[in-house]
Amino acid sequence: MEDNDISGCARWGRFEKGLAQMSDFNRGYARTVPADRADMSVDAGLRSFMLGVYNKVALGLLLSAGLAWLTADFAPVQQLLYVTTPDGRLAGFTALGMVVRFAPLVMIIGAMFMRNPSPAASGVFYWAMVSAIGAGLGLWLLVYTGASVATTFLIAAAAFGALSLFGYTTKRDLRPFGSFLMIGLIGLVLASLVGIFWHPPGFSFLMSVVGVFIFAGLIAYDTQNLKMSYYSMGGDQASMAVATNYGALNLYLNFINLFQFLLQFLGNRR
Repeated sequence: MEDNDISGCARWGRFEKGLAQMSDFNRGYARTVPADRADMSVDAGLRSFMLGVYNKVALGLLLSAGLAWLTADFAPVQQLLYVTTPDGRLAGFTALGMVVRFAPLVMIIGAMFMRNPSPAASGVFYWAMVSAIGAGLGLWLLVYTGASVATTFLIAAAAFGALSLFGYTTKRDLRPFGSFLMIGLIGLVLASLVGIFWHPPGFSFLMSVVGVFIFAGLIAYDTQNLKMSYYSMGGDQASMAVATNYGALNLYLNFINLFQFLLQFLGNRR
Protein backbone atom coordinates (compact mmCIF):
# COMPACT_ATOMS: atom_id res chain seq x y z
CA MET A 1 0.00 0.00 0.00
CA GLU A 2 1.10 3.54 -0.76
CA ASP A 3 1.27 6.03 2.10
CA ASN A 4 -1.53 8.04 0.52
CA ASP A 5 -3.71 4.95 0.73
CA ILE A 6 -3.03 4.03 4.33
CA SER A 7 -3.36 7.47 5.90
CA GLY A 8 -6.93 8.25 4.95
CA CYS A 9 -8.08 9.12 8.47
CA ALA A 10 -5.46 11.88 8.70
CA ARG A 11 -5.96 13.04 5.14
CA TRP A 12 -9.36 14.49 6.04
CA GLY A 13 -7.61 16.97 8.31
CA ARG A 14 -6.48 18.79 5.20
CA PHE A 15 -10.05 20.00 4.90
CA GLU A 16 -9.85 21.62 8.35
CA LYS A 17 -10.30 25.17 7.09
CA GLY A 18 -13.84 24.34 6.11
CA LEU A 19 -14.48 24.48 9.84
CA ALA A 20 -14.04 28.25 9.65
CA GLN A 21 -17.50 28.45 8.10
CA MET A 22 -19.03 26.98 11.27
CA SER A 23 -17.67 29.27 13.95
CA ASP A 24 -17.61 33.02 14.46
CA PHE A 25 -14.22 32.79 16.14
CA ASN A 26 -12.51 32.38 12.77
CA ARG A 27 -14.58 34.85 10.74
CA GLY A 28 -12.20 37.76 10.56
CA TYR A 29 -11.60 38.26 14.27
CA ALA A 30 -7.86 38.22 13.71
CA ARG A 31 -8.19 41.25 11.48
CA THR A 32 -9.42 43.52 14.26
CA VAL A 33 -6.57 43.35 16.79
CA PRO A 34 -2.92 43.94 15.84
CA ALA A 35 -0.68 41.10 16.99
CA ASP A 36 1.52 43.38 19.07
CA ARG A 37 -1.44 44.40 21.28
CA ALA A 38 -2.13 40.86 22.50
CA ASP A 39 0.39 40.33 25.27
CA MET A 40 0.04 36.90 26.79
CA SER A 41 2.55 37.70 29.52
CA VAL A 42 0.21 40.15 31.29
CA ASP A 43 -3.27 38.86 30.38
CA ALA A 44 -4.44 36.11 32.70
CA GLY A 45 -7.66 35.71 30.72
CA LEU A 46 -5.76 35.00 27.51
CA ARG A 47 -3.53 32.49 29.27
CA SER A 48 -6.57 30.73 30.70
CA PHE A 49 -8.26 30.63 27.30
CA MET A 50 -5.22 29.22 25.53
CA LEU A 51 -4.58 26.74 28.33
CA GLY A 52 -8.11 25.45 27.81
CA VAL A 53 -7.35 24.94 24.12
CA TYR A 54 -4.06 23.15 24.79
CA ASN A 55 -5.60 20.94 27.46
CA LYS A 56 -8.31 19.88 25.03
CA VAL A 57 -5.71 19.13 22.34
CA ALA A 58 -3.64 17.07 24.79
CA LEU A 59 -6.66 15.09 25.97
CA GLY A 60 -7.71 14.55 22.35
CA LEU A 61 -4.28 13.16 21.48
CA LEU A 62 -4.36 10.92 24.55
CA LEU A 63 -7.76 9.57 23.56
CA SER A 64 -6.56 9.06 19.98
CA ALA A 65 -3.50 7.15 21.15
CA GLY A 66 -5.67 4.88 23.30
CA LEU A 67 -8.08 4.16 20.46
CA ALA A 68 -5.20 3.57 18.04
CA TRP A 69 -3.70 0.99 20.41
CA LEU A 70 -7.10 -0.65 20.91
CA THR A 71 -7.80 -1.01 17.19
CA ALA A 72 -4.28 -2.16 16.33
CA ASP A 73 -3.33 -4.46 19.21
CA PHE A 74 -6.57 -5.74 20.73
CA ALA A 75 -7.36 -8.69 18.48
CA PRO A 76 -11.19 -8.70 18.73
CA VAL A 77 -11.37 -5.04 17.73
CA GLN A 78 -8.57 -5.27 15.17
CA GLN A 79 -10.36 -8.06 13.32
CA LEU A 80 -13.49 -5.91 13.05
CA LEU A 81 -11.60 -3.17 11.19
CA TYR A 82 -8.55 -4.61 9.44
CA VAL A 83 -7.41 -7.54 7.36
CA THR A 84 -3.88 -8.48 8.39
CA THR A 85 -1.21 -10.90 7.24
CA PRO A 86 -0.09 -13.76 9.55
CA ASP A 87 2.85 -11.64 10.72
CA GLY A 88 0.59 -8.74 11.72
CA ARG A 89 0.98 -6.38 8.77
CA LEU A 90 -1.91 -4.47 7.26
CA ALA A 91 -3.41 -6.09 4.18
CA GLY A 92 -6.73 -4.26 3.84
CA PHE A 93 -9.89 -3.01 5.50
CA THR A 94 -13.12 -4.71 6.43
CA ALA A 95 -16.45 -3.04 5.60
CA LEU A 96 -16.58 -1.56 9.11
CA GLY A 97 -12.98 -0.45 8.74
CA MET A 98 -13.88 1.51 5.61
CA VAL A 99 -16.74 3.17 7.48
CA VAL A 100 -14.37 4.22 10.27
CA ARG A 101 -11.81 5.41 7.73
CA PHE A 102 -14.23 7.75 5.96
CA ALA A 103 -16.21 8.82 9.03
CA PRO A 104 -14.13 11.99 9.71
CA LEU A 105 -14.67 13.26 6.16
CA VAL A 106 -18.41 12.66 6.36
CA MET A 107 -18.55 14.42 9.72
CA ILE A 108 -16.67 17.48 8.47
CA ILE A 109 -18.86 17.78 5.38
CA GLY A 110 -21.98 17.48 7.52
CA ALA A 111 -20.71 20.00 10.08
CA MET A 112 -20.11 22.61 7.38
CA PHE A 113 -23.86 23.08 7.25
CA MET A 114 -24.04 23.97 10.94
CA ARG A 115 -24.62 27.64 11.74
CA ASN A 116 -23.90 29.28 15.10
CA PRO A 117 -23.22 26.04 16.98
CA SER A 118 -23.70 26.07 20.75
CA PRO A 119 -20.81 25.34 23.13
CA ALA A 120 -22.30 21.89 23.81
CA ALA A 121 -22.71 21.07 20.10
CA SER A 122 -19.17 22.19 19.26
CA GLY A 123 -17.84 20.14 22.17
CA VAL A 124 -19.68 17.03 21.02
CA PHE A 125 -18.34 17.58 17.51
CA TYR A 126 -14.77 17.90 18.78
CA TRP A 127 -14.83 14.68 20.75
CA ALA A 128 -16.68 12.82 18.01
CA MET A 129 -14.05 13.89 15.46
CA VAL A 130 -11.18 12.99 17.77
CA SER A 131 -12.72 9.59 18.46
CA ALA A 132 -13.36 8.87 14.78
CA ILE A 133 -9.84 9.86 13.77
CA GLY A 134 -8.27 8.02 16.71
CA ALA A 135 -10.15 4.83 15.83
CA GLY A 136 -8.57 4.98 12.37
CA LEU A 137 -5.02 5.65 13.54
CA GLY A 138 -4.39 2.02 14.42
CA LEU A 139 -3.39 1.39 10.84
CA TRP A 140 -0.16 3.30 11.42
CA LEU A 141 0.77 0.80 14.14
CA LEU A 142 0.11 -2.00 11.67
CA VAL A 143 2.21 -0.43 8.90
CA TYR A 144 5.10 1.04 10.92
CA THR A 145 7.05 -0.36 13.85
CA GLY A 146 5.95 0.77 17.29
CA ALA A 147 9.39 2.23 18.06
CA SER A 148 9.40 4.43 14.96
CA VAL A 149 5.84 5.60 15.64
CA ALA A 150 6.76 6.56 19.22
CA THR A 151 9.95 8.35 18.12
CA THR A 152 8.15 10.27 15.40
CA PHE A 153 5.38 11.22 17.84
CA LEU A 154 7.93 12.73 20.23
CA ILE A 155 9.55 14.68 17.39
CA ALA A 156 6.17 15.93 16.17
CA ALA A 157 5.20 16.91 19.73
CA ALA A 158 8.42 18.88 20.21
CA ALA A 159 7.95 20.63 16.86
CA PHE A 160 4.31 21.38 17.67
CA GLY A 161 5.25 22.90 21.00
CA ALA A 162 7.94 25.12 19.50
CA LEU A 163 5.81 26.28 16.56
CA SER A 164 2.76 26.98 18.70
CA LEU A 165 4.90 28.90 21.20
CA PHE A 166 6.21 31.01 18.32
CA GLY A 167 2.69 31.75 17.12
CA TYR A 168 1.66 32.50 20.71
CA THR A 169 4.47 34.96 21.47
CA THR A 170 5.43 36.59 18.16
CA LYS A 171 4.39 40.21 17.58
CA ARG A 172 4.66 39.72 13.83
CA ASP A 173 1.35 39.55 11.96
CA LEU A 174 1.18 36.07 10.39
CA ARG A 175 -1.90 36.76 8.24
CA PRO A 176 0.04 37.21 4.96
CA PHE A 177 1.89 33.98 5.69
CA GLY A 178 -1.44 32.31 6.50
CA SER A 179 -2.85 33.27 3.10
CA PHE A 180 0.13 31.63 1.45
CA LEU A 181 -0.35 28.50 3.55
CA MET A 182 -4.00 28.29 2.58
CA ILE A 183 -3.08 28.34 -1.11
CA GLY A 184 -0.56 25.58 -0.41
CA LEU A 185 -3.17 23.61 1.53
CA ILE A 186 -5.59 23.73 -1.41
CA GLY A 187 -2.80 22.60 -3.71
CA LEU A 188 -1.94 19.76 -1.35
CA VAL A 189 -5.56 18.56 -1.32
CA LEU A 190 -5.72 18.63 -5.13
CA ALA A 191 -2.36 16.87 -5.43
CA SER A 192 -3.49 14.17 -3.00
CA LEU A 193 -6.54 13.54 -5.18
CA VAL A 194 -4.31 13.27 -8.26
CA GLY A 195 -2.05 10.90 -6.32
CA ILE A 196 -4.91 8.42 -5.97
CA PHE A 197 -4.70 7.72 -9.71
CA TRP A 198 -1.11 8.70 -10.59
CA HIS A 199 2.05 7.73 -8.70
CA PRO A 200 5.12 9.15 -10.48
CA PRO A 201 8.54 8.49 -8.90
CA GLY A 202 9.23 10.81 -6.00
CA PHE A 203 5.65 12.11 -5.84
CA SER A 204 4.98 10.77 -2.34
CA PHE A 205 8.29 12.18 -1.06
CA LEU A 206 7.52 15.62 -2.51
CA MET A 207 4.03 15.54 -0.98
CA SER A 208 5.55 14.73 2.41
CA VAL A 209 8.03 17.61 2.23
CA VAL A 210 5.35 20.09 1.24
CA GLY A 211 2.97 18.71 3.86
CA VAL A 212 5.48 19.12 6.69
CA PHE A 213 6.10 22.77 5.82
CA ILE A 214 2.42 23.60 5.35
CA PHE A 215 1.22 22.10 8.61
CA ALA A 216 4.21 23.41 10.54
CA GLY A 217 3.26 26.88 9.39
CA LEU A 218 -0.43 26.34 10.14
CA ILE A 219 0.36 25.46 13.74
CA ALA A 220 1.94 28.88 14.29
CA TYR A 221 -0.70 30.72 12.25
CA ASP A 222 -3.70 29.07 13.93
CA THR A 223 -2.22 29.70 17.37
CA GLN A 224 -1.90 33.42 16.68
CA ASN A 225 -5.37 33.48 15.14
CA LEU A 226 -6.79 31.98 18.33
CA LYS A 227 -5.01 34.62 20.39
CA MET A 228 -6.48 37.41 18.28
CA SER A 229 -9.89 35.79 18.44
CA TYR A 230 -9.85 35.91 22.22
CA TYR A 231 -9.61 39.70 22.21
CA SER A 232 -12.22 40.09 19.50
CA MET A 233 -14.83 38.09 21.42
CA GLY A 234 -14.88 40.68 24.18
CA GLY A 235 -15.39 38.23 27.02
CA ASP A 236 -18.42 36.47 25.50
CA GLN A 237 -18.28 33.14 27.33
CA ALA A 238 -20.39 31.22 24.82
CA SER A 239 -18.26 32.39 21.90
CA MET A 240 -15.07 31.54 23.77
CA ALA A 241 -16.35 28.04 24.54
CA VAL A 242 -17.07 27.44 20.85
CA ALA A 243 -13.69 28.95 19.93
CA THR A 244 -11.96 26.63 22.39
CA ASN A 245 -13.51 23.56 20.78
CA TYR A 246 -12.91 24.53 17.15
CA GLY A 247 -9.51 26.01 17.91
CA ALA A 248 -8.48 22.78 19.62
CA LEU A 249 -9.73 20.81 16.62
CA ASN A 250 -7.70 22.92 14.19
CA LEU A 251 -4.53 22.43 16.24
CA TYR A 252 -5.29 18.73 16.73
CA LEU A 253 -5.68 18.24 12.98
CA ASN A 254 -2.50 20.20 12.30
CA PHE A 255 -0.62 17.92 14.70
CA ILE A 256 -2.07 14.73 13.21
CA ASN A 257 -1.11 15.76 9.69
CA LEU A 258 2.37 16.92 10.71
CA PHE A 259 2.85 13.57 12.46
CA GLN A 260 1.63 11.70 9.38
CA PHE A 261 4.04 13.42 7.00
CA LEU A 262 6.98 13.09 9.39
CA LEU A 263 6.20 9.39 9.78
CA GLN A 264 6.58 8.95 6.03
CA PHE A 265 10.16 10.27 6.43
CA LEU A 266 11.13 8.67 9.70
CA GLY A 267 8.94 5.60 10.06
CA ASN A 268 10.27 2.09 9.63
CA ARG A 269 7.78 -0.21 7.94
CA ARG A 270 7.05 -3.62 9.34
